[in-house]
Amino acid sequence: MTRHHRAVRALAAAGIGLLAAVANSGPAYADPDTDFANQLHTYGIYGAKDYNAWLGKIACQRLSNNVDRDAYQSAKFLATNLPRQNATQQNWQFLGAAIDFYCPDKRSVLEDAAHQSQMGAPA
Repeated sequence: MTRHHRAVRALAAAGIGLLAAVANSGPAYADPDTDFANQLHTYGIYGAKDYNAWLGKIACQRLSNNVDRDAYQSAKFLATNLPRQNATQQNWQFLGAAIDFYCPDKRSVLEDAAHQSQMGAPA
């Protein structure tokens, strides 16, 4: 075997090893609840990770079951169940993050609220 063939084989083996390592590596956080908590922290919203995740999932379930018929009702539900020191903006940020992480199919609810807000509908 020539030196060239050995070099090609060594490079191929290294490439296969690299592909195997990349294919077996997972994302930095495989837990959406942790990612959700980290997103909330960027908004200054803190609290028990499990409680916040549960509340976000409940908000999505309420939207899916039409308990809350729009984002305004959902934000009111969250305001009732989140710490009182949260600003209204943080309640809406919580709702947006919950939808992004747990029910992205409900993004239109936020879009509808934004459209209503632009048209002068009550908030």
